[in-house]
Amino acid sequence: MTGQLMFDSHVSTLLDVSVALVNALTDGEERGRAYAAPRGAALPAAVDAALPPAGAGPRAIDPASAEYLAGAARQMRQVFEAVAAGRVDAAAGVLNTLLRSTGARPQLDQVPGEPWQLHFHGTDDSLAVGWSAGCATMLALAIGSELAGRLGVCAATRCDRVFVDGSRNAVRQFCSTACQSRTKAAAFRARRGGGA
Repeated sequence: MTGQLMFDSHVSTLLDVSVALVNALTDGEERGRAYAAPRGAALPAAVDAALPPAGAGPRAIDPASAEYLAGAARQMRQVFEAVAAGRVDAAAGVLNTLLRSTGARPQLDQVPGEPWQLHFHGTDDSLAVGWSAGCATMLALAIGSELAGRLGVCAATRCDRVFVDGSRNAVRQFCSTACQSRTKAAAFRARRGGGA
């Protein structure tokens, strides 16, 4: 692949939402510390924060929808981890399960003043199923193309947050500049300590 990686805005949004849901709603490690995903009464607000803004103020996300999206996020984490480990077949299997469970189906939609866009709705078009279907579809499109290697898990010690690499040369290894800086500082300290 040559040149800058370009996703259209809808694809980019859904990939960004996939990353945000996985990073916000799954346990693990973040920037060198243990990360416990929100649960119970805190889960709906965490889901709302992970989704793009929808008008003024927070959305009213019911607990069942929040739990559904948290379950989808756990499946999407498996996809990122499998791709990062070179197990694309396993990632495809998880995505196929998620696509079937959401009933993802293509549909052309148009927002006033915008061109037609291909959206993937779920069988019931609820907030939870709709976002899960769209995110699963975009991850499937990435895996089913030369873009599979663009899905990543942070390479920093004690961080397992995910990302989509949009860099020109597909060399991104970290979820954030903070993790990249932390890793470089640790390597510098190791070299300095070993050379004394």
